[in-house]
Amino acid sequence: MADNLQQRIDQAASGTPLLKPDEQRIYLGTFRERCYVSMTIAQMKKTSNQTALKKALKTYPEASILMNGCLSTVVQSTYMQIATKENIPFKIVTTTNDCDDQSIGLLVISDKAVHQEILDIEVLFPSEKPVSSIQKKKEKEPFWRKIF
Repeated sequence: MADNLQQRIDQAASGTPLLKPDEQRIYLGTFRERCYVSMTIAQMKKTSNQTALKKALKTYPEASILMNGCLSTVVQSTYMQIATKENIPFKIVTTTNDCDDQSIGLLVISDKAVHQEILDIEVLFPSEKPVSSIQKKKEKEPFWRKIF
């Protein structure tokens, strides 16, 4: 009886225990196994990753988006417009973590476990850089061929 009472007091004082709290802190309150694509805050500032996100949202139409609450309003509104155009639900999550360029800024998630091995958007959807046309240089004809 005393153990049960002590457990209830401890639980009331510390709150409900969480599964993998460190992982949930990193991945904006969700588990890594539910993530399709991740973007750091630095990656969100690149315009080339906006087209990559559009490709990702077309690849995973049943997904939803979690955005870090410490993003600037300009960056947030840009990605909210993308999500709205693609009819993808999104949430802005306020975290207690520090907001540096390497922390996660956006996640494309599922409500079930998907076990995606690679999450980085720049690896999954590399930007299409214009292929430079390599012009074949005409080999210079030797001087003696011009004569003969």
